[in-house]
Formats: sequence, C-alpha cells, structure tokens
Amino acid sequence: MTLIHRWIVDLFDGLAAWFYRRKYKVVAEQLGRPSHEEDSQRRGLIILEIDGLAYDYFRRALRRGQMPYLARLLLDRKLRLARWRCGLPSTTPAAQAGIMYGNNWDIPGFRWYDKATGNSIMCKLPGTVRAIQEQISAGRRGLLRGGSSYTNMFDGDARLALFTLSAVGRDRVFENVRGLGFLILFAVSPIRVIKAIGMSLWTWLVYVVKRFRSWLRPRGSHFTFLGPLLEIFNNIIFREVTTFSVMVDLYRGMPAIYAAYTGYDEIAHHFGADSPEAFRALRALDKQIRQIDRMRQVYRERLYDLYILSDHGMTPAVTFEWAYGQSLRELIAQHTGQEVHSAEEEQRGEGLPAARVHFLLDEIRGLEDRPHWQLSARLLYATRRRLEERLLAERLEAEWDLSRRGEIAVRNSGSLSHIYFDVTPRQMDMSEIVLLYPTLVQTLVSHEGIGQVVGREGDKTVIASKGGTLWVGPDGQRLEGEHPLSGLDDCDWATEQIARLLKFPHAGDLTLLGAWDGERVVCFEEQVACHGGLGGPQDYPFVAFPPQQPLSPRQISNAEDMYDQLMAVYGGKELLEDAAQAESMAEV
Repeated sequence: MTLIHRWIVDLFDGLAAWFYRRKYKVVAEQLGRPSHEEDSQRRGLIILEIDGLAYDYFRRALRRGQMPYLARLLLDRKLRLARWRCGLPSTTPAAQAGIMYGNNWDIPGFRWYDKATGNSIMCKLPGTVRAIQEQISAGRRGLLRGGSSYTNMFDGDARLALFTLSAVGRDRVFENVRGLGFLILFAVSPIRVIKAIGMSLWTWLVYVVKRFRSWLRPRGSHFTFLGPLLEIFNNIIFREVTTFSVMVDLYRGMPAIYAAYTGYDEIAHHFGADSPEAFRALRALDKQIRQIDRMRQVYRERLYDLYILSDHGMTPAVTFEWAYGQSLRELIAQHTGQEVHSAEEEQRGEGLPAARVHFLLDEIRGLEDRPHWQLSARLLYATRRRLEERLLAERLEAEWDLSRRGEIAVRNSGSLSHIYFDVTPRQMDMSEIVLLYPTLVQTLVSHEGIGQVVGREGDKTVIASKGGTLWVGPDGQRLEGEHPLSGLDDCDWATEQIARLLKFPHAGDLTLLGAWDGERVVCFEEQVACHGGLGGPQDYPFVAFPPQQPLSPRQISNAEDMYDQLMAVYGGKELLEDAAQAESMAEV
C-alpha cells in the first residue's frame, strides 16, 4: 500500500511539474528574460514579506484559522517560527535596508528633515528612495544580486525589480510584450484574473457600505474615498501580479527572490492589526503563499529555501490629537510661540543682548527651584553655567540665526517623532534648546502622551521621562530617578537602539517616543495601529524559516543582523571574494 501511495504521489508531482513547465515556459519566453543558469547548483532563496505583521498577531491569526496553509507548514515542521527584533526605527525603510544591505545607518524614520538643505525626506518618492539606496549600498553586496525584487523599497542589487521604489522606471511589469502582458496573464491564468476582478468589485461594494455606516457613526471613522482604491491595488492587483511574477521566476531559476505584500499593513493602519479586515487580508495572502510554495516543491529545477517574514510589527494606537485635543505641532507652537514672536524683533546675527541673558538666567533659576522639574539639575545647571560664562552667547553670535527660531520642523513616523530647530544647521544640545525655549522640553517630558524625550548633551544621549532621566555616554550610564524605559520589555536593548538612533546625522534635535501603557501606544499620526517607535508588538516581527538552516533569530537585535545571517548561507563565493578583497584593501 505504501508503494502504491508513493507511486501515486510521484505521478502527481511529475504531472504538476510538467504543467508548470508548459505554463510558465510560454510566459518566460514572451517576457524576454532567459532562465538564470549561473551557479544553478547553489540553493535559491525566496523571501515573502508580510509588511507590518507582528509576531503576536501572526500567532493570533494562526490560532483563529486565518492562515491554514502556513499553520500546516509549521505543524509539519517544514518551517520554524520565531520572533526577532527589527530595531529602531521600526519602519519599512530601515528594516528593508538592513535586510537587503546590512546597513540602515542614518535612516531615522519614514520621514525626516535635512537641516543643512531645508529638504523634507519622505520614503514614498522614487528619487528619494534611490538616493538612500545609493548611500546604504556603497561598498556592500546586496542580498538579491542577480535575483528579483517585487513591491519593495530597495532592490537589493536585484537583476529584475518591479514595483520597487528605488528602481522605478528601470523595468516594466511585462517587458517586451508591447502592452499585451495582461492578455498573456489572462491566457495562462484566466481564473486568477477573474478572481482579481471579482474581489475588486466586492471590495468596492464593501467600502461603500462601510462609508455609509461611518456617516451614521462619524466618531473615530477613518474611511476615505481612497480607501477602496488602496486595498484594490495593494491587496488584490499588486498581490496577484506579484505572486504570478514570483512563480515565473521559480521557473527561470532566479537565485534570490524577495516579494513584499503590503496590503495587511495598509489595512491594519486604518482598521487595526487584528481587525476582521486585516485578518481577511492575511487569509488571502495565505492562499498566495500556498501557490508559490506548491510550485517550489513540485517544480524542482532549482532547490529553493522559503522564508516568510515581516519587516516590523504593529501596535494598537490612540491618536495624539484625538486623545489630547491638539496635535503635536500645535503643542510645540503653543510653548514656543512667545519666543518666536520676540525673536522677530531681533536683527540677524546680533547675538544675545545682555538684558536677554539676565532674563534667561532668572527664568532658569526659577525652574531649578520647582520640585516637579524632573529633567532638572544637571541639564539646567549646564545651561546656566554656559550662560554665566558667556560661552554660549559667543557661539550664538557666530553660529545661530535667531531670526529663524520660529522655524521648527516636526516629522512624524507613527509613534516616533523628530523635532528640528532651524536656528543652526547642526544638531543642538538639550541645554541649548532649553535656552531658546525655556518651557518646551519639560512640557514635552511631562505630557501624558509622550513616553520619552530624547536629546543630546555633548557626547551623551539624554533619555528623559516623567519619572527619571538616563544619561548614556562613552563612560557608561548615569540614572537619575526611575529608569525612563522601565515600561518596555528590555530596557538595555531599548537604550542601545535609542543611543544608536541619536547618532544618526539626520535624527532630530529632539526625538519623541509615544507613551506605551502596556496595551496601546500614542501615535503622532492618525492611525488605529502604528509602528515606528518602541513599545508592544511593533518591536517584534516574525520569521518562519527552514529548520535545517542556521538562522538564530534571538541574536538579531536590528535588521542589519538578519542580513549577516542570510548572507552567511546564501552569499556564495562572491561574498567570500568581496570580503577577502575588502580585507586586503584595508591592510594596504
């Protein structure tokens, strides 16, 4: 009986392989890209990313039966599940840069500001992302060299990159078919296209009904007319085309394939990380993964290892503006408005007059006497001493443009916010900020919606909360009061990540982290669930990987570490040659 069963299975696999070969051979030839035969004996790598799915919510989806195929792979021990740490900031640009190039240095969020040029950086524009990739890839070998990248931020040196921001304009979805690409897709897979059309129409109807309900119950509504279009493109059309393209690449034997599915992340931001809408998207993704893995196992012209992971997690959130009646921008304006107006009366480059110095000294002495001023003695003393010695006044005259003290840039990335003061192009110390805006820092520290206020003082990183302040420097740490990160799972790891972030040349003069109460995090954007900062599931993405491969997720503290571990297995001879060449150049 066992022999008959094995014969039937082998026959089925043979027929399936023949079917895939016949089906995708036509498509691959029409697309004009030959099969990749170089180093075909080396195991291939497939990474399927589910954008924004935290380890906790992935397990919840498994328990609820929303991802039955992945549950079966894990139950049969074909994949092993673990959580890992993406690092700070917990955003897609930083995570993908780390995974693909092993370098996410100076990517402080999804949005930031360049004080030197006055440019705002947002990782949605192809030109911006391309410039970031040029920076992070210098002298490094991408994880996807010679392979394919689909729906990513960066291409990882892939030979083919579609729907990838850093490579927009380089490749077309169906190259060399003169506009007939979707007809070919329809011809080889009409059921897929009919399903995509049907799901798009159904999604539109569901949104119309929910929009009508939101008019009846407007409080907390996050529905927009762009909502259905976002879901149709991200969660249906891009999903179907991406899956189809990955299967074509399996036929062609591409050495490395990385495809990101972004639909869950978009839906979770608007409806919640474990909402019915988000879990419905996961169930659809489970079917896509099943199709890809089925072809991987049956069509074995090249052996592939399958990795399924997320780039970061998602934490339930309460919007700062909704909870406290004003946005973060309005709060900062409220506590810097008087200083901005008074600065308009000063002439550019005149420095601080003596009367202003004495006025600020009196103000600071008064603040030092207040018992609730938790940031307190060390920072205020440093400010007062610099004023009394007139050192700072001399620097102001040379380096600061006081006519611009009202020009403050706030750049939010979920529960992370960077604040920039344009009075000087360099990054400012906390004591200098207190000098210009005497009440701002303590107002932010005392605010219920802000968990930590982070800044610099010389070569030290200052992490302040309502209960205490931590000073981190080359000589170690100094704690005053309660540990400001005591509410997080791992204080040491969080401290290390914050100190690293503050060393980025484009990190803010002040960096804020939304308060985390153990259930929800305060978000500086209008999102039901968010990521970017610290606290909760946003810190912990998941990875499902082949048990036979030596991946050590517990040793990953930042996405850069994921790159190191993957390249150790899939880097090949070229990686060793590059490393040897770099070592020889270093010796010279």
